[in-house]
Formats: sequence, C-alpha cells, structure tokens
Amino acid sequence: MKNNQEQRQNYPILAIHSTDNSFGFGYRKNNELESDEIFIKKFDNDLCNNLIIDLNEFISKETLHKVNKISVSIGPANFNASRLIVALARTISQQINCPLNSFSSFEIMAKRIASKNNLFTNKQSFWIYKKLKRKGFIAGKYKICNNEQKNTDLVIREIVLPKLIQELDSKELFFEANYEDKEDLRELLDSSNKNFLNRSMNSWQKVLPLYPISPIN
Repeated sequence: MKNNQEQRQNYPILAIHSTDNSFGFGYRKNNELESDEIFIKKFDNDLCNNLIIDLNEFISKETLHKVNKISVSIGPANFNASRLIVALARTISQQINCPLNSFSSFEIMAKRIASKNNLFTNKQSFWIYKKLKRKGFIAGKYKICNNEQKNTDLVIREIVLPKLIQELDSKELFFEANYEDKEDLRELLDSSNKNFLNRSMNSWQKVLPLYPISPIN
C-alpha cells in the first residue's frame, strides 16, 4: 500500500498562484525540485484572457492531461486575480478529473516567515497580517507542530483562516504578509501532498476564493 501511495504522489503537480500584483504557474514532473518549472508574470489590463494564453504557453495540452493533482492559492490577494485563478483551477480539475487542493496565501508563506524569524518551538503560534488601505487588517493564525530547526522539516498548521480584524493584539506575535512569488510557488507544489490521499476527484467543488473583504467595502 505504501508503495502505491508514494507512486501516486510522484505524479505531476500543477500549482496556480496569485498575489496583489502578479500571478504564476508551477509544474513539478516527479516531485523533485530539479524538475520544477516556474512562470511568473505581473498583471496587465486583460488578465482574464491572458491567463489562459499564458497557461497554454507554459504547459502543453498533452502535459496538462498527465497532471495528477492541482494546488491553488485562494487569497488573500488581488480580488479579481484570486477569483480568476480559482475558477481556472476548478475548471481544469473537473476537465482532467484530478484532485484540487487549496491553501490560503498566508498559509503558503507561513513556513518561510517562521524560519526567517527563528520560530521553531513546538506549539508556538503567530499571526500573519496585511494592513488594509482604510481601517483594520486581514490576519490569519498559524501554529508550529514540531521542533525542528530546518525549514524543510517545519510543520505549520493554519488554525485561523485569514479574516478581518480591527486591531492587532500586542500580546501575540504578528508578522506582516510578504509575497515571494517563486518561493511561494515552490511551497504550493510541496503542499500539494499534504492531504492528497484524502482528496476525491470532486474536491474542486469545495474550493472557493477567499474574500475577507469584498471590493464594495
């Protein structure tokens, strides 16, 4: 059984990610870093059409149909970009009949932020936040679940999904969100195996963009 699970996990992975001002794709052929292919691009005025064009240039139709799982970031990020990449990931997952995993943008960067700030203590928690232009913050909470001083061995759980808060509690640790396109795409590729064995082929139905604040507000 274990060999079958490992074999399934080594199938190709497609990652789709967006930030406040960019989007990107990642492809891992055999779960080895050396096989990674990364594409990153700043937004333009016609993201809706160019997203499909750029994806078709990044990955061929034949290769796309070999993808065994997809991972997508659901935000917080640019409102329209999150909506478009989630719709794209859902469509591909449905068409090629493969599982779709989703992760918040803050969860993707949590390991990198913890490592940078030397947070390795088991059960230690911290928040990642993004200041809004007007009043308040978007913040999510994360917890370290091991005690390893190596970034690759860190296990971090998202215990509070990013949400609107009015103020930052001075009694807790807060770190500002910091998007790093290339590193975050690689982490998204790594994260795709987290819940893979528990994912059904219809998992795309439950994946929705994260909107802690609507464009109207």
